[in-house]
Order: sequence, then structure tokens, then C-alpha cells
Amino acid sequence: TTMLSLNGKANAATAAAPAAAMSEAEVRKVDKAAGKITLKHGPIPNIEMPPMTMVFNAAEPAMLDRVKAGDKVRFTADKVGGQYTVTRIEPTK
Repeated sequence: TTMLSLNGKANAATAAAPAAAMSEAEVRKVDKAAGKITLKHGPIPNIEMPPMTMVFNAAEPAMLDRVKAGDKVRFTADKVGGQYTVTRIEPTK
């Protein structure tokens, strides 16, 4: 697909598809003011990303209230408006 398809059909298709498999990660940093979270994550198949540590936007700032640095989490991420964004996150115990 081309970058142009991210606006309409690709997002609709992603939303309609079964929930993306959740990826495992460790929270490295939470920046509530900026709405960003740094994750050391495993592979994220739906966006074809290998394991690495990187900063993601949070789809909703309230997500960041549920996690803190050092937490093990499961999450889903997608490319939203050209930015890698965590769309769902939950601590694992």
C-alpha cells in the first residue's frame, strides 16, 4: 500500500479487522506532559516492526496513568497520522 492509503481505507480496514495481537514490552519512560511513552518492545507484526526501544505517542493521555517506568506491559500500536501510536496498553503481572 502507499502512504496515501493511510487516511481512509487502510485505517477503516485495520479498525474492522480482529484486534491486532498484543505485543510485549517494558516501559522505559512515561512523559505524560508530551503524551508519549518509551517502550522496549518485542515484534509488532501489524506494523512490521522488529524488537527495539522507541518512543510512541499515546492515543489517549489517560493510558499513561495506568503504567510507569519498569512495568511489563502488553500493548497494541498502529501508525496514526504518520506517527507510531500506542492504541491500547495494559500492565501484565
